[in-house]
Amino acid sequence: MVSRMVSDPMNSAIEVILGRSSTKKFADTAVTREQLELLLTAAVRAPDHGLIAPWRFTILEGDSRKILGNAMASALREKSPDADSEMLEREATKAMRSPTLLVVSAVTQLHAKVPEIEQWVAVGAAIQNLWIAAEALDLGIAWKTGSHAYNATVKKALGLAPDEKIIGFVHVGVPLSKAPVRPPDFTTRTRRL
Repeated sequence: MVSRMVSDPMNSAIEVILGRSSTKKFADTAVTREQLELLLTAAVRAPDHGLIAPWRFTILEGDSRKILGNAMASALREKSPDADSEMLEREATKAMRSPTLLVVSAVTQLHAKVPEIEQWVAVGAAIQNLWIAAEALDLGIAWKTGSHAYNATVKKALGLAPDEKIIGFVHVGVPLSKAPVRPPDFTTRTRRL
């Protein structure tokens, strides 16, 4: 299933990571069930102190993406009552940017040895694993948040618990265009003691 076949698996992994970038535009081609299950399997292999598995994935495909789109338009109307129909429609179409949309959320718990921040970071690591797996399958990803990730109307429309935190709206699909790969300069953010 993996389309990139490189003789040295280590070089292949490094190549995928170093070439990662956000997808700007997606084809209408559906992500297969097999691909999606592989991505989610990779996601849940993320580091997880305490084996809490704080991640939750809500899969939106086809018309189910409209649930999120309508909720996003409603959230905009709540925030900006003067928003016109064009603005509301533009907001609703954000959920339709890719054929598959994963709403990745965190369900944290009180734990004597694992603070909540570590659980959120584990969910972020799950998204990164999902992203790298998608790149290895020649799929594209765009990780979005914005104000809708923190909106009660959106969470309710998706059937999320009130204390569940949306960490990302992760668009998945065949990429038509991608953002440039960011230069890998770690030197300005690194110090040695």
